[in-house]
Amino acid sequence: MTDNPSPGNTAENEATSTPKNSRPFLKMGNDAPVARKPPSRRLLWTVGGVVAAALLIGQSFKVIPAGYVGVVFSALSGVKPGVIQEGVHFVTPFVDRVNLYDARLQEITLAHTDEDGGESGAIRARSKEGLDITADVTVQFRIDRSKAAILHKELGRGYVQTVISPQIRSKVRDAIGQFSAADIISTQRQQVEGRITDALREVFTNNNLLLDAVLLRELRIPDSIAKAIELKQAAEQQVAVERNKLQQAEISAQRAVVEAEGAAKSAIAKARGDAEALTLRGRALRENPLLIQLTVAEKLSPGIQTVMLPADGNFLLDMKSLQTAAKTTKP
Repeated sequence: MTDNPSPGNTAENEATSTPKNSRPFLKMGNDAPVARKPPSRRLLWTVGGVVAAALLIGQSFKVIPAGYVGVVFSALSGVKPGVIQEGVHFVTPFVDRVNLYDARLQEITLAHTDEDGGESGAIRARSKEGLDITADVTVQFRIDRSKAAILHKELGRGYVQTVISPQIRSKVRDAIGQFSAADIISTQRQQVEGRITDALREVFTNNNLLLDAVLLRELRIPDSIAKAIELKQAAEQQVAVERNKLQQAEISAQRAVVEAEGAAKSAIAKARGDAEALTLRGRALRENPLLIQLTVAEKLSPGIQTVMLPADGNFLLDMKSLQTAAKTTKP
């Protein structure tokens, strides 16, 4: 006699009779189970191709930003001689590597910046007489665009630490050592800048760099030396003032002598002229006696009315007296 299987036993038998390699089913709500399908090979190849193409395109084009130049290093031939300018450029993917260099104006400052009084950045030098002088210097420069490949090959990206900073310190010390401390902090500052500029320009040119300017921001010497220099300069200025006053006095004296000589010469000339005039007048009177009567008449006129009679007696008649006498004699 065979027993009928119960419903529970039937479900267990079906579960145990299901093959292990059968596909799983997903239940979607109350719907029938849906089989999960693996992605096809075509889809995988498509996605892989897209990713590979994106990588290839990304490696094939290089954008050079504004103000930069690119130096191309090839894994096959090394550094290429030319440079690439701003913009988008095609390079060999996975073979060429582009190194960017800033071609804009740059500056390096060696200055006293430590708050505790240290001199890690400033340049310490000695003047011509051996006095300690501390200089703060700013140097403005840029790379030579056309020679960026040579710069990359010979110096690399660390050219500031390997060339610029050591050369600045060396040339500043050499230039300061050629001047006295008093001249450096007073009248010869521009000459010091000029010497540093000339020396650094040669070094920069030899290393494919362009020097723009050298700025001596500050020159410091010990306070005691600065005080002594100030006193010396004040004394020299006082001497210069006294010398100027003496020169002015000498000029005034010379002017007075010249004026006196001019006045004397003028008086002598006037006296000589008066004497010559009198001589000529006397000669004229001797040669023409009537001029005496004319001169007397001119002196008496207009107060006295006179009549000159051309007689041998050479006398003058007073017309006013004759008129008065004539009036008194009338009856």
